[in-house]
Amino acid sequence: MSAAEPDRARYAVNTYSYTMSHTAIDCLTRLAGRGYTEFELMMYPGHAWPADLGPAARRRMVRFLERNKLVVRTLNQPNIDINIAAATPQMRVYSLGIVRSVIELAGDLGAEGVVIGPGKANPLFPARVDRMTDLFFKALDKLLPVARRAGTRLLVENMPFCFLPDADSMSSALDRYGADEIGVVYDIANAEFIREDIAAGLQRVARRLHSVHVSDTGHRVYRHDPVGTGRVRFKRVRDLLMALPHRRRPILEIIAPDADAGIESSVAALSRMGWDAIAPSLSEENNQ
Repeated sequence: MSAAEPDRARYAVNTYSYTMSHTAIDCLTRLAGRGYTEFELMMYPGHAWPADLGPAARRRMVRFLERNKLVVRTLNQPNIDINIAAATPQMRVYSLGIVRSVIELAGDLGAEGVVIGPGKANPLFPARVDRMTDLFFKALDKLLPVARRAGTRLLVENMPFCFLPDADSMSSALDRYGADEIGVVYDIANAEFIREDIAAGLQRVARRLHSVHVSDTGHRVYRHDPVGTGRVRFKRVRDLLMALPHRRRPILEIIAPDADAGIESSVAALSRMGWDAIAPSLSEENNQ
């Protein structure tokens, strides 16, 4: 690796952009060939979907990861498809079943956590926040024992389309619920889109912070674009993260037509701004 080349192993990659074009193993093989070793695997039929992965397929994936020294840190799913705080009990049952299957897959793959959204309100006539919070808590009551049995964690993400879109409302709800094992994935683009003060947001979630999603967005159209194409102030965010005890690989959640190029340009831009220092290198990890 030349002095000017970024250390790709200091960044994790979310596989969102590859869900419709690659199987999970093909996608991870492609990304590992460019130097990435840690991933957030998106759940999507044809890519990686719990119902499509029987015991033998799961064992093959574990062997693939071990053979190639790769790590699936977290599992995620397109949260617009499910709603664990839906008004209708049938939708809640369906959504909890999907999330439960993802949690069980995370356990089989040795993933640290499963990213979930707290639920979505009707934008035209939303239910009261206290009512939706009660449904969210009831969902956690059902999902936490599943995560404990699977040996993984629930990780709640700040999402603009959910009824707890910002760091304070999300953290306040989790504090009331009280399970310290529930973590948070803080999405920088999501925070930027709703014009949240990212410094205040990171401080608010710091106690539960597990991972950080990295992409760019403007304020008018919700995006997860390559770094440097939107409004996120990445140099400032880097300094904020360096001031926290959090030392995990940032997860690039770039959703772009040319994902390879978008990921590469994002890593190069972040490296120039000092983001390589946020997470240890592989050699540093091995020496710990």
